[in-house]
Amino acid sequence: MSKSIIIGALAALAIAGILVTLWIVLRQKPENLQLSTQQWREDLQFLARELPKRHANAFHLTPRERFEKAVADLDSRLANTDADAAWVGLQRIVSLVGDAHTYLQTPQDSASDLPIDIAKFGEEYRIISVDPGLESALGARVIKVGDVPIARAAELCKELFSRDENPTSSDSFVNNALISGGTLHGLGITSNRNLVRYALVDDTGREFTIDARSSTSDAAPVRPFKEMPLYMQNPEQPFACKYLAEARALYCNVRAIRDLRKPAADMLDVIGERNPEKLVIDLRQNRGGDYTVGEKYLIHPVRDIPSINKKGYLFVLIGADTFSAGMNNATQFHSQTAALLVGQEIGEKPNSYQEPRSMTLPNSHLTVRYSTRFYRFAPDGDNAIRPDYEIIPTWTDYKAGADPVLAWVLKYPPP
Repeated sequence: MSKSIIIGALAALAIAGILVTLWIVLRQKPENLQLSTQQWREDLQFLARELPKRHANAFHLTPRERFEKAVADLDSRLANTDADAAWVGLQRIVSLVGDAHTYLQTPQDSASDLPIDIAKFGEEYRIISVDPGLESALGARVIKVGDVPIARAAELCKELFSRDENPTSSDSFVNNALISGGTLHGLGITSNRNLVRYALVDDTGREFTIDARSSTSDAAPVRPFKEMPLYMQNPEQPFACKYLAEARALYCNVRAIRDLRKPAADMLDVIGERNPEKLVIDLRQNRGGDYTVGEKYLIHPVRDIPSINKKGYLFVLIGADTFSAGMNNATQFHSQTAALLVGQEIGEKPNSYQEPRSMTLPNSHLTVRYSTRFYRFAPDGDNAIRPDYEIIPTWTDYKAGADPVLAWVLKYPPP
């Protein structure tokens, strides 16, 4: 076969792939939450029928009887339920399945663009960034959302998250739910999805409130530090490396396990040129992809570099948000190389249901993700991936723009 014929065939395949993708996109109907009670009931019955049928093992955690009772309870309330409470009710039912790959995607119109960000430090919830105009709230502790104490509000939010993952897994979900007007309204925490009042207290003990209104502002958020820590830089890049000359370390923030061939090859070139004493692979913000890609282009090549693949030279940073393929590859780094895991326990269980697929509810067109396969990445011990060296960042660290996990690694002396 001539080269021109091969090129023509490949081009035809590429065009066909684009046309199929375009066809799928065009067939997707926009979300519609303005439904009648009967339409919500039809979505609920579709979910109750199809989720157990399609999931690999929908009742591995919650007995079928409890699942069906939750469906019946929501069905009985739908006549007196608004749109936010309806989809929150559906999300609560999906969460009963238990694994983090099975969930109802938050509606696009969920008033989640409130002008603040919240994060948990220990038992405290702090305002970690704000839109311009709300600077007085920056760094304050949240004590109430609406009239609901923060601890209770967080517990209500947790009811919407997968029930069978390790405790750290729910923190990020709760942080996001606490600034989602649609979620807070659906849970009954606030009466207005577009305006949420937060009761705060600053470090002097002064109590005050702010009204956070949903906003479409593109203004850069205000944070408590001036210089962005390395792990927060280049957020749009799925694979970003920086050579730290003073520490003779190559730091690579890998936010996704996909399309790794080129960036991983570039990383290996830097290792060959610089001969660093340490290689740091940061998976703390990695939300997954294809673990076989990470194994092929990242783990195995690093494993085969004698100057790097030894204790004290290779580090993998992990945390609660290390998820899916990121979690799988962190586990493989630990078992297949001399890497030290540093940071916090991974929220997702290594032995769990994964490999998600999607289905769309018939009337609201909300998307439900469900797991189709069970993976076992930790055959020994309990079902958790814990760091060799645990380091939990504090509010003091965050406020200063510090990264105590990377700082610890850079100070770690090679053997």
